[in-house]
Amino acid sequence: MKFVFLGPPGAGKGTVAAKASGFFHAPHISTGDVFRNAIAAGSPLGLKAKDVIEKGLLVDDETTVSLVRERLEADDVKDSYILDGFPRTLPQAEALDGFAKTEWTIYFDVPDSVVIARLSGRLICRRCGCIWHKTYNPPTKEGVCDKCGGELYERGDDKPDAIRERLAAYNELTVPLIEYYRKKGLLAVIDTNRDVSLILEDMKKRCCP
Repeated sequence: MKFVFLGPPGAGKGTVAAKASGFFHAPHISTGDVFRNAIAAGSPLGLKAKDVIEKGLLVDDETTVSLVRERLEADDVKDSYILDGFPRTLPQAEALDGFAKTEWTIYFDVPDSVVIARLSGRLICRRCGCIWHKTYNPPTKEGVCDKCGGELYERGDDKPDAIRERLAAYNELTVPLIEYYRKKGLLAVIDTNRDVSLILEDMKKRCCP
């Protein structure tokens, strides 16, 4: 099964993808991991992405598409995968159609108020990128990642005002993808403001009848 997970920042795409990966036997591919791996490998595309990221800018569509395409050429994702964080713009979605076949796009339907509550307490590991939360998913030891022992930090754009700006950008750039995939008959809208086990059961009913 080949999924695209679509939804606002803080909708829980990464959390659900981590569970859905085993549930559907589909490797979880997050844009963040793709960038980090390419940067660590020192590839030309990775160095290009690193330069942009270090300037606090978004990696351009062309570079992002090239990195994702490179990842989807690997043997482990020939039959299944979950794309988390890609595509995020119409040009990216159109480019994806040129080299991969999306079978289902899962739209994470969650109110803005919930997004703000989730993101405002989010903690991220500097070493492995694992996501924790002060309230909903706290680490065992404050400030330390349970997974790798790395330092946890709060992103500057996870403050309420910054989150509202991110949601505005999401509405402008990514919301049009909802209709794009709806017209293709590939969209499943799922209420993701609930337990992950219920979300997975809903996905199974919708996508594996």
